[in-house]
Amino acid sequence: MKYTSDSDRPGRAYTFDRLAAAVLDARGTVMRWSTTAQDLTGFGSEEVCGRPVLELVAEVPEELQRVTRMPDSGRVRLWRKDGDTVEVTFQTAKLEDPADFLVVAAPAHDVADHLDETALLRALSTQDRITIALHDTDLTIMQTSGTPGTVYGCAIRPGTRLCDVISTEDAESIQTVLRQVLETGVPAARINQQVSWRLDPGRRRALSLSAFRLENAQGRPTGVAALYLDETDHVRARRHLDLTREVAERVGCSLDTARTAQDLADVLVPALGDLATVDLAQSVFDGEEPPKRLGGGDLRLHHAALAPASAVWAARTQHGNLIPPFPDNPFLRSFQHGRTFVISAEEYRDVLGDPQLTDFHVPPGFHSVMVAPLHARGLTLGAIAVWRCGRSASFDEDEVELMTQIASRGALAIDNARRYTREHRAAAALQQRLLPPATTETPAAQTAGVYRPAAGGAEISGDWYDAIALPSLRLALVAGDVVGHGITASATMGRLRAAIQTLADLELEPDELLARIADLVQRLASEAPPGDNDIVGATCLYAVYDPITRHCAMASAGHPPPVLVRPDGTTELVGISPGPPLALSGIPYETTIIELEPASVLALYTDGLVEQGEKGSDDGLRRLTDMLAAMCRPDRALDEAARALLADLVDTEPRDDATLLLARTRAVPAENTAQWEIPDDPAAVSLAREWTARQLARWDLEDLLFDTALIVSELVTNAIRYGRAPAELRLICHDVLVCEVTDSSSTQPRLRRARTTDEGGRGLFLVAQLAGRWGCRHGQNRKTVWSEQPIEHAHCDVVRR
Repeated sequence: MKYTSDSDRPGRAYTFDRLAAAVLDARGTVMRWSTTAQDLTGFGSEEVCGRPVLELVAEVPEELQRVTRMPDSGRVRLWRKDGDTVEVTFQTAKLEDPADFLVVAAPAHDVADHLDETALLRALSTQDRITIALHDTDLTIMQTSGTPGTVYGCAIRPGTRLCDVISTEDAESIQTVLRQVLETGVPAARINQQVSWRLDPGRRRALSLSAFRLENAQGRPTGVAALYLDETDHVRARRHLDLTREVAERVGCSLDTARTAQDLADVLVPALGDLATVDLAQSVFDGEEPPKRLGGGDLRLHHAALAPASAVWAARTQHGNLIPPFPDNPFLRSFQHGRTFVISAEEYRDVLGDPQLTDFHVPPGFHSVMVAPLHARGLTLGAIAVWRCGRSASFDEDEVELMTQIASRGALAIDNARRYTREHRAAAALQQRLLPPATTETPAAQTAGVYRPAAGGAEISGDWYDAIALPSLRLALVAGDVVGHGITASATMGRLRAAIQTLADLELEPDELLARIADLVQRLASEAPPGDNDIVGATCLYAVYDPITRHCAMASAGHPPPVLVRPDGTTELVGISPGPPLALSGIPYETTIIELEPASVLALYTDGLVEQGEKGSDDGLRRLTDMLAAMCRPDRALDEAARALLADLVDTEPRDDATLLLARTRAVPAENTAQWEIPDDPAAVSLAREWTARQLARWDLEDLLFDTALIVSELVTNAIRYGRAPAELRLICHDVLVCEVTDSSSTQPRLRRARTTDEGGRGLFLVAQLAGRWGCRHGQNRKTVWSEQPIEHAHCDVVRR
C-alpha cells in the first residue's frame, strides 16, 4: 500500500495488525525491515538494512540528538521514497539479544484516532445507564460492559445468552432485531424495548437498543455490537407527564358527578394500574357537602366508577352500591387525613379481617393497591383506588406522589360537579315551582305545556309559559324567554310571571300589558349590579282568548309568532306585528285580533324550539309547522302531542331552552249567553230583574235568583246613575254564572264601607258579599263590571260537553 502524503489514508482506519516493524542494533543500524514498514515508507529492506535508522528521519528531534540509545517511545517524521514525509508514532522493546531493539510504528493520526476510540469505549463502558454487548454470529454474548447496577443489573459471563438474563419473550424480541442487523448489515437505531429480568419478573425496564454488524478484515460478519440505553426513568417521567396532561384534558369536562368519576377511573387504566375504582359519599351525588368523619365506622361511601368497564367484580358493578363500613386501622386514619397509601392485597385482607369485607374490597388476582383520598376544599369527597396484578411491579414513591396529584385534580373536578349539581337542583326546583301546571282545563281551552332546559338539563334558563284563567271564562296564554341562564334568569322569570299574572287580573289589553312589563324590566335592569344591567331582558307573547266571541287578541314583545292549527289540519303562521323586546320601554306595542274555530290549536313557543344545531329559525319553523299539523289531531291527547313534538324537534343537548304551549280552543254556545240592552231610565232596574229571572228559569238556576237579582240591581243602578249610555247586561252560564254590566264610562268603581247614616255606598259591598268574586275591566271607551257565582249542581249541560 503506497502513501503519497499524510492526507492519503485508506478508506478503512490503519489497524495495529498492520504495524510497521524494524529490528535495530545497539548503534541504531537497521537489521530487519518488515513489509508493513515498506508499505509505510516505500523503501524496501535491501534499501534500508545496514543503514542507520536516523537517515530515514526527516527531522531529528533535539532530544534524540542528545541520547545515546533509542528512547522507549516517541514521535518522528520519516522520509518516504517519493520524497514526501509521514509522521509516525513509535515504540521500542528489547529483544532476547540485549544489543537488538524492536521498533514498531504507525501513522500518528491513526494512533490518535485509536486512543480517542479507546477513551470513548472506556467512558461508555463505565456509564450506569449504558451497556455495550458484543454478540457472536449465534447471538451469544461474548463480552459486555454490564456490571451490577447497569442495564443488566448483574455481571454477565461470556457465553451467556439473552434468554438467560431476561424473559424469553423479551429475549426473542431483541434477538429478532440483532439477527436482522447481522443478516443485512443495516444498523438499528433507538429501537424501544420493554424487558423484565428472569430473576426479578416484577422489575421491568425500558431500553433503547442500537446495533451494528461487526466484520473482520475481509469484510465477513463476525457478530453484532449492541448498545443498550436504559431509558426507564425518562419513559416513566414522560408517561407521568402524559398521564397528568390526560387527566387535565379529560377529567372535569363534564359537570355530571358520576361521569367525572368514571373519566377519572378511565385515565388511570392501564396508565397506572390494571383496575381502578372511585367511591364517593352519597351526599356528593346529591350536590351536598359530605360529613366530616374520623376513625372507623360507616363512611357512607357509594360506588361511583370502575375501570376497565369490562372488569368482572360483582361487588362493584352496580353504580351506587353502598360500601360496607371499614374497621378502624392506621391506613384508614392516614386516608382520612388526606394521605395516599400503598398496601399489599395480603395486608389488606389482614386489616379487613372479615371474609365478606375482603370479597367486597379486594378483587381476586391482584397483589397490591394504592388508595388516595379525593380531598378538596377541606372536604373528603371519596376515595380512588388503583390495583395491580400479574407481573407488574409494586407502586413506588414516584407513583404515590403522582397519584396524590391526580387525586387532588380529580377531587377538584368532582367538587365542581357537586357544586354545580347543587346549584342546578336549586335552579331546577325554583324553575319547577315557578312554572304552572303542565296541563289545564278551562272553559276557554285545554292547554299542555312542556319545557326542556339547555344542554340536556345542564343549564336552567328563564323560558316559561303560562295559562291564566280570566273572568268571563276568558283565558290568557303566555310564552316568554328571559336572557341568560341559572338562578338569576329563573328569578327574573318568576318576577315577570308574577307581574303578568297581576296585570292580567286587571284585564288590560295585550299591548298595554306588555308596555307595563317593559317598564318593569327596565327597573330590574337599573337594580342589577354594574356591568350586568345589559343582560337583563326578555321576549314575551301575550294572548287573550274569549270563548264567547271566539276572538283571540295578542301582542308580541320581540317574540316569535304563534302557529295556528285549524280543525281540518291546515296550519298558519299568525301574522302579528312584533314589538321590541321587553328590555326596551317607551315604544308602543300593537294588538292583533284573530278569530278561532272551536277545536283549533294555538301553539306558543320560544326560539330554542326552532333554532337547533346548524339549522336556521326558518327551517325550524317549517319543521314545527309540519309536525304540528301531523300531531295535533283532534283524537290525540294534547299533552302527548306536546311531549312528542319536543322530543322530535329538540336535540339531546340543546344549546338553548325550549318551551312549547299548546291550547286547544273551546267555544261557549250562543244559548249559554243572554244579553239585554239597558234603557237610560231608572225604571230599567226592575225590568233588568225581571229579565234575569226569566233567563235563570230557562237555565234551571232558580236557586241563584235571589242573589243574582240583588247583584243585577246594584250593577244596573250604578250604570244608570254613574255611567253613560249605551249600557247592556249580559249573563253567561257555565261552571259559574257570570253577570256583566257594561257602560260607556271609564270611571273606575270603588268598593267602600258605608257608615250607618249613609244613604248609599253599599252597592258594591253587597255585590262583593254575594258573588264568589267580582271586578272591572276597561276597554276602548267603555268599562265592564262583572261578578261570578259558583254553580253547585250540573246546569248548562250544553256548555260542559
